[in-house]
Amino acid sequence: MTKRELVVRISKETGIIQEDVHAIIQKTLDYITEGLANGDHVEFRDFGVFDVAVRKPRIGRNPHKPKETVQIPARKVVKFKPGKKMKDIVLNS
Repeated sequence: MTKRELVVRISKETGIIQEDVHAIIQKTLDYITEGLANGDHVEFRDFGVFDVAVRKPRIGRNPHKPKETVQIPARKVVKFKPGKKMKDIVLNS
């Protein structure tokens, strides 16, 4: 599902114009992104939790030249852990 499809679906179900729905969804995503950039823990009950984790630096290999090693630096990644209700719905569908 794309953001556009989500906007259209919510607009049809609620009667709110698509422009307003799009603005609300975009602002929500902006605030989630901002929170994660600040290192905050973003939690939506029954849906899931977004967190920022740091991957340790490691040594990788070039698949085309396996003898060459490449230093991969530490970096931040966003992790998502689904909530119980979401897990149950997805597993039972």
